[in-house]
Amino acid sequence: MPSLYTGCHTLSKDDVNYRMHFRMINEQQVEDITIEFFYRPHTITLLTCTVLSLMYFAFTRDDGNPDSNIWVGLILMISFFLVISVLAFPNGKQIKRDTEVICLSVLYFLFLVFIIFLNWQQVKQLMYWLDPNLRYAKREADIMEYAENCHVITWERILSHFDIFAFSHFWGWGMKALLIRSYGLCWTISITWELTELFFMHLLPNFAECWWDQVILDILLCNGGGIWLGMTVCHFLEMRTYHWASIKDIHTTTGKIKRAVLQFTPASWTYVRWFDPKSSLQRVMGVYLFMIIWQLTELNTFFLKHIFVFPASHALSWCRILFVGIITAPTVRQYYAYLTDTRCKRVGTQCWVFGAIGFLEALVCIKFGQDLFSKTQILYVILWLLCLAFITFLCLYGMVWYAESYGPREKSLSECEESTYTESTDYMSEALKGTVTLITNQIKRLMKVYSTSVFNHLPVKG
Repeated sequence: MPSLYTGCHTLSKDDVNYRMHFRMINEQQVEDITIEFFYRPHTITLLTCTVLSLMYFAFTRDDGNPDSNIWVGLILMISFFLVISVLAFPNGKQIKRDTEVICLSVLYFLFLVFIIFLNWQQVKQLMYWLDPNLRYAKREADIMEYAENCHVITWERILSHFDIFAFSHFWGWGMKALLIRSYGLCWTISITWELTELFFMHLLPNFAECWWDQVILDILLCNGGGIWLGMTVCHFLEMRTYHWASIKDIHTTTGKIKRAVLQFTPASWTYVRWFDPKSSLQRVMGVYLFMIIWQLTELNTFFLKHIFVFPASHALSWCRILFVGIITAPTVRQYYAYLTDTRCKRVGTQCWVFGAIGFLEALVCIKFGQDLFSKTQILYVILWLLCLAFITFLCLYGMVWYAESYGPREKSLSECEESTYTESTDYMSEALKGTVTLITNQIKRLMKVYSTSVFNHLPVKG
């Protein structure tokens, strides 16, 4: 089918082709189905089970306990929202549907909107209702000491830092490597996070660490070991690696730098899409935005537990971390598609919701932590943003240089191709034959027109 193949691989301004491509990014059709039951429509069965379960809980349970009524009502409300969302929300790019992930993200987003319109006392009452023991919780910064006697370095002191937090660092970076799938970007985020701790240390005292704790234990051992483990699992499971540094149609480092500089000069007074995937400036700005949102999400973890006073071991902390890790997987996939695919003009639904969640969490922290953020040093924040921009540029430059010098030349596939995983050899051969046939016919037609024109202009003898 040459026409379909051509439509998938040419940059067309036709709105139909654009919508079809966006649907492939945002609403993936699952081809390789292992358990068909979960992919067949069961709307009538689902409706029957929903109504029967609602009738059972409404008429059989004891409603004498007000707290229990609220708990059961919230749980059933969330459950029915998930049921409706599974039927209505789009599918993701994963083999298994991530519709549930999208609707959970929307639920958390709506919860944050609700929290913003409460006052401090109402939020604390809500927390005490969830866990009465939070009334007696204290900030870690008030009961612990940080960066004390850093000049004293002994094996006993180093080994004492290998606690549950070091274990969580290791496994956390293993999961992050599974999501990002790039050694260069993982190491860049790991290093920039330590810089983030330094720039925000004046707000959060627990960011203060000894140099050997940051460099040796955090960056090299815990983070580095987790990155290696995550990338090893990626290769073992034959996952697709993400090439964040690839710039289409530009094959030299000098050309990439020149293209980035020329982007600041007006080529013409026409519309320019700065987030064009063929632009090196777009790639730098896109990864820079990715770095900021990633660092912001990490910062929210520490600001939330510091402002609302709950320990890192509490369920509110690790449940949020686990939840963010789950919703990050389809987010990174959709953002990577937007950043690298020339036909993807807007981000996917999950990516949009994740970005909104990150900024809403920051707004919640700012509203309820005004006393804390009144101490913010604006100069430190500006320097932090500049350092992120500079390190992002160095990261991409190093990744491009390494790929050109030592890495294998790989074909940059479009997100609509997925030929490595979903297309068969027969389909590729048929598509190739169709393309060759189309090109051959065009050449024949041009030669025929050219020959006719030449013969018409030849002088006639006699």
